[in-house]
Amino acid sequence: MSRGDQDETLPEAFWAVARQLRQMSRETLAPLGITPSQSRAVMTLLRHGTVRLSQLSEHLRIAARSATEVVDGLQDRGLVERLPDPHDRRATLVRLTDQGAELGAAIRAARAAEAEGFFSKISESDRAELARILRQLRN
Repeated sequence: MSRGDQDETLPEAFWAVARQLRQMSRETLAPLGITPSQSRAVMTLLRHGTVRLSQLSEHLRIAARSATEVVDGLQDRGLVERLPDPHDRRATLVRLTDQGAELGAAIRAARAAEAEGFFSKISESDRAELARILRQLRN
């Protein structure tokens, strides 16, 4: 470990790892032809199923207008479809198409392989401890 690494603060180390993970994610998604924001939307819909556009923006923690732009791009590619909300005619539902669900499965597999390679640098017990700590910080 170099002297510079020893002087690095915990937040600096955390953000450096976060940057590495974002870069790896961009590289993993590139062959799939999907942006990180579109990927997040696909994965959210895979996890939550059909949701209102407003709920999707909340899950993604982005403005409704931004969620609309993301959904527009996904819809143009046939990955999602918009449906009227049967309980509120002012609202729009968004759901994955079969093609979108297949892409979601491909994203999940690619990310699992990416994570395995990245986290293989540390032991299984350290991985479990890191996961525990990150869940604690997130909650």
